Amino acid sequence: MTNKFLVSLTNGKSDTDRATVGFVVANAAVASGKEVVVFLNIDGAYLSDKGYADDIHESGFAPLKDLMDQFVEAGGVLWVCSPCHKKRELSEENLIEGATIVGGAKVVEFLSEGAASITY
Repeated sequence: MTNKFLVSLTNGKSDTDRATVGFVVANAAVASGKEVVVFLNIDGAYLSDKGYADDIHESGFAPLKDLMDQFVEAGGVLWVCSPCHKKRELSEENLIEGATIVGGAKVVEFLSEGAASITY
């Protein structure tokens, strides 16, 4: 069984509940010793933009910005879909700390190594 886990996050402010729960699950996985990647794609790509998540706070959960910071501080990896980032005209200079823009081949490689995955 693999120790890899991928959270595909397709939502930002379009569905803040899904965006928040995605990072809650990612934090749980990294805390359990998994090698965890959060793949920010479709509208989730907006979360890679500095300041975007600052005002997202779902009732009953920590603020999304805090969850994202905790994830990176715990060793989680943030990948941002390159075409999704470009389509939304986001700036590479405004990427949040810990985020890397990647192509689909990187995700396929990670999943091919036996990573479990979930999508929000």
